Amino acid sequence: MRFQRKHILGLGELSAEEIKLILDTAESMKEVSERDVKKVPALKGVTVVNLFFEPSTRTRSSFEIAEKRLSADVLNFTPAQSSVVKGETLLDTARNLEAMGASVIVIRHSMSGAPWLLARELSASIINAGDGSHEHPSQALLDLFTVREIKKEIRGLKVLIVGDIAHSRVARSNIWGFVKLGAEVRLVGPPTMIPRDIEKLDVSVFYNLEEAIRDVDVVMMLRIQKERQESGLFPSLREYSKFYGLTRDKLKLAKDDVIVMHPGPINRGIELSSEVADDVHSVILDQVANGIAVRMAMLYLVASAGGTE
Repeated sequence: MRFQRKHILGLGELSAEEIKLILDTAESMKEVSERDVKKVPALKGVTVVNLFFEPSTRTRSSFEIAEKRLSADVLNFTPAQSSVVKGETLLDTARNLEAMGASVIVIRHSMSGAPWLLARELSASIINAGDGSHEHPSQALLDLFTVREIKKEIRGLKVLIVGDIAHSRVARSNIWGFVKLGAEVRLVGPPTMIPRDIEKLDVSVFYNLEEAIRDVDVVMMLRIQKERQESGLFPSLREYSKFYGLTRDKLKLAKDDVIVMHPGPINRGIELSSEVADDVHSVILDQVANGIAVRMAMLYLVASAGGTE
């Protein structure tokens, strides 16, 4: 199968075959990262712009490393030091960058739908690095890659996603990805953080962590999205941690070979205890490492695609 999409905007629109192709390509890219000389000329002469309107450590750094390992010319855009502070619109900013030769734009924005806007209006390829509370495809793809690498097969796995489902773009993309690849997906969190009718995405909803975690293969903890929440969704952080924080005792209810994931940044002592975050079951740093290979694959595939939407 040849990847034919010009953009990667979300997992909701990708087929299972397209997702598998990205993961298979990432396996080849991981081999590059394990060499002494971690660079290939796949994107030599291609200009990639990292257009980040929100703070980021893992995603932005990972994309930049991925771009440089593919030999692309890289421009990191900083809104606070640009004409955005003078009132320039997102679209005008992107059009100017494209006029300077940008072939691929990696965008993170607080507005849901921003990557789709650029994909509709520009000729450059667009990769969504997180838009509002909507999707975060590169995070979900690296999560899928990590699970497949460890468990060998995703179909048939029981995957539990814990926490602030309503405000999490990571959760939404992972639901699409794991369901399309045949996993059983469970969600658990306070009722105020579970979207209405989320069961339509072929997931099971729980409100009790001890019940939801029984016999699962994968536990994915989510960061509380304080910046996207209304007030009053839960009484206190202490109470949230008591009912939905992951401890070793709760983890014992899962399968013996369960893996624990988190997209970062971790709020230690709230979403999960330090002993779990640093435990043998934790694959959080594996996720970070795998993010480079997955983002290399995404960049390579869109830059090489025939150009369909």
